[in-house]
Amino acid sequence: MKSIRRAAFPVVFFALTIVSGLAVTAFANPHEYRLENGLTLIVKEDNRSPVIVSLLMYQAGSIDELNGVTGVAHVLEHMMFKGTSNVPGGEFSKRIAAAGGRENAFTSRDYTGYFQQLHKDHLALAIVLESDRMQNLLLTEEEFAKEINVVMEERRLRTDDQARSLLFEKMMATAYQSHPYRRPVIGWMNDLEHMTAKDAQQWYDRWYAPNNAILVIVGDANPEEVRSLVQKHYGSISHRPLLTIDQRKPQIEPPQLGIKRITVKAPAEMPYLVMGYHAPVIKNMQSDWEPFALKMLENIMDGHASARLNKSLVRELQIANSVGAGYSATSRGPGMFFLSGTPSPGKTVDELERAIRVEIKKLIEEQVTEEELNRVKAQAVASQVFQLDSIFAQAMQIGRLESVGLSYRDIDTMLEKLQAVTAEQIRAVAEKYFNDDQLTVAVLDPQPLDQKTGAAEPAGLRH
Repeated sequence: MKSIRRAAFPVVFFALTIVSGLAVTAFANPHEYRLENGLTLIVKEDNRSPVIVSLLMYQAGSIDELNGVTGVAHVLEHMMFKGTSNVPGGEFSKRIAAAGGRENAFTSRDYTGYFQQLHKDHLALAIVLESDRMQNLLLTEEEFAKEINVVMEERRLRTDDQARSLLFEKMMATAYQSHPYRRPVIGWMNDLEHMTAKDAQQWYDRWYAPNNAILVIVGDANPEEVRSLVQKHYGSISHRPLLTIDQRKPQIEPPQLGIKRITVKAPAEMPYLVMGYHAPVIKNMQSDWEPFALKMLENIMDGHASARLNKSLVRELQIANSVGAGYSATSRGPGMFFLSGTPSPGKTVDELERAIRVEIKKLIEEQVTEEELNRVKAQAVASQVFQLDSIFAQAMQIGRLESVGLSYRDIDTMLEKLQAVTAEQIRAVAEKYFNDDQLTVAVLDPQPLDQKTGAAEPAGLRH
């Protein structure tokens, strides 16, 4: 993940005190607090408009699932809107909407999040509702039977009936031999078909606890008032005997010992190519440098009109209709660097792969120019400055970093390390990680399109 400019989070002083039974780590902005039950609260003031974002992140995602119950993290996310002993099913969303706000949720490989964005005068409403369903969720067989069908239909619509999504799912299952990232977040269909309300209840009972959660509040708020409000509604929730993400058993992917290739046949208009290389992610913010060089490498190859892949393969050689690169430097598990594209009419996937390999060879043999490097560094800074316009983006940036075991306090360090990347470091990571022994190639072999009209998304899909 890219970072934001240093001025966004000035560190003025540090103090550790006990306030009303609350351990407080106080920064000028953001302000960090820790409840006695383990809940982490981070408040970031942004007074440009009278709006608040409340984001609750649980450090539990599909990475924590077991075979046989894949998709349960996402299923529970759906069930969290089905009511508590205090708030009837559907009322959560209705009450937020009645206050003029919006809300939703998301599940990822590493965490699950729930957010509300509304006028600052209604922050208490969001906190009351969210703290209630952390402890009082009602999981009934009847509601579960309805919602599991919604999730299965979501899988059909967004994965099974989407050729590129299906290709990516099967590629990940091939690229990873043992790591949980080989399993799809939405789960395998067979597991969804056999999932029970008890499975969802067990997930809730295990992971949905204050000491496994991070509450991020960004917007026009007084930090001490927010702290008091959160203490009032979250403070009485009991913590559970849970390991932190740093204490959980390591799940190390065995080294890949040679290139892997997979072809997926699915209805589609055009072929598609994905090349995925195993790559590191940030684990030690101070000593790691390779993830930052890889992030800059991604921006050299993709992300703007004059980026290498687009300039060479689309505009000049016209081998590809589209081509791109993707890499995330932050995750709980191992990373991958993706190169992908669609060949131009009359061109083949093999020709596109060869052309991409030529571009990789150029990166290794011909050092990135200072002009290229300065341009992508400027873009990295600019993109983070623009993120400050959105309080939701600010909340997500803080929540994501904290949820994968990093810290929002390192955001300025991340930008400094991006700006310090050299052309030689970019060449070095390209040479090291663009290696066939760490490569999985996935090809979409397009089949005739089904002439039937696709069904509309079922009611209940939240994201």
